Amino acid sequence: MNNKTLQWSLSVALAGFLFGFDTVVISGANLPIRELWDTTPFFHGTFIMSMALWGTVLGALGGSWPTDRLGRKKTLFWIGVLYFVSALGSALATGPYVFSFFRFIGGVGVGASSVAAPTYIAEITSSNNRGKLVALYQFMIVFGILIAYISNFLLEGFGGINDWRYMLGVEGIPAFIYCLFVLGVSNSPRWLYLHRHDREGALRILRQIDPSTAESRLQDMREDLERDADAPAFFSNRFTKPIVLAFLLAFFNQLSGINFILYYAPELLELAGLAPKDSLFNAISIGGINLVFTLLGLALIDRMGRKALMYVGSIGYITSLALTAFAFYYRLSPDLLLAFILLFIASHAIGQGAVIWVFISEIFPNKVRARGQSLGCGTHWVFAALITLLTPVFIDRQEGVFGQNPWPVFAFFAFMMVLQLLYVHFLMPETKGKTLEELSKEIHA
Repeated sequence: MNNKTLQWSLSVALAGFLFGFDTVVISGANLPIRELWDTTPFFHGTFIMSMALWGTVLGALGGSWPTDRLGRKKTLFWIGVLYFVSALGSALATGPYVFSFFRFIGGVGVGASSVAAPTYIAEITSSNNRGKLVALYQFMIVFGILIAYISNFLLEGFGGINDWRYMLGVEGIPAFIYCLFVLGVSNSPRWLYLHRHDREGALRILRQIDPSTAESRLQDMREDLERDADAPAFFSNRFTKPIVLAFLLAFFNQLSGINFILYYAPELLELAGLAPKDSLFNAISIGGINLVFTLLGLALIDRMGRKALMYVGSIGYITSLALTAFAFYYRLSPDLLLAFILLFIASHAIGQGAVIWVFISEIFPNKVRARGQSLGCGTHWVFAALITLLTPVFIDRQEGVFGQNPWPVFAFFAFMMVLQLLYVHFLMPETKGKTLEELSKEIHA
């Protein structure tokens, strides 16, 4: 693996750290904000908890435009600026509407980063290490999640009733550092060649990545560009297969309940009988398990392949979600429930978590990769926002549909993961060990 490739991939993957930190840091501020502004369950779900996710929808669906027009590098830099502004604005918010506005801005950064970062990393790596390097983005997401949980735990009570402001504002520090790092990466050679028609610029970067394959990789790009020169509109029969594959993978990712658990982990553990301080501390264990098994997935994704990891994750999902529903239904001990939730997190980390951004970044041709990534990410975030918006309606202690026993929610997610297992078996192709241009030929033949 070339040092330049690793350095650039790590720098860009830091967008994933901010992604994970930004989306989960709200879990520590959830209850304090609700008490401070005395919001209803519907308002709290719509404006406080899910507003950032509606921003991710806009960022994901619109992220392909700047990624193609401005370039991967410039887009990634401005994403860092959005994170920085969101962190400071949320921390200083004077009311729920101002707070929601700045959370929305951060969400736009999250959504756009889920388009630009995996696209960039996939385009500068080789077929032998593309899986693990694109999965670095997911590793950084879960690392950001863990640090957010730890940060929330350490800052609880730091500012008295305003401790949540410190929890949210501290994100400005890594956001600023990330912006500096992105300034040091190159442009994507595929973007230079396909969107700027800069053959020499693309070749120069390819030689920095791997001098021995630079000419052949440029030739593959030329052939791919010629093959897709007269390609029809994105939503056409030409791209039906990758569109369906990306949509379903992103759909099932959220219908596993992963964001439901990450966002509401402290509240769910309180429902199970843990004290508020214990539930916040145990949320750190969720972040730790997520990190460890993401590392395992990262190590295995180029060895076992994407499909094999999805089999492992799907079976783990089904088992853990069914057991969690069972534990809630029969009011089993909180420690046992926590164990089942940790099994769920491990299953996600080694399966969907490791695979989703890699797989979606691989299955679309060079010419429409950013748009394909945008579609997959947009699908992911639309369902993430819907689930987060509706969650308080179902699990609120006083007014929720299921009150203090959300077992039907987990049973529903378990059923959806049975459907995901069928998707993996019958529809999902294996993509490991093949160049992006080879995959373009196979999937679109």
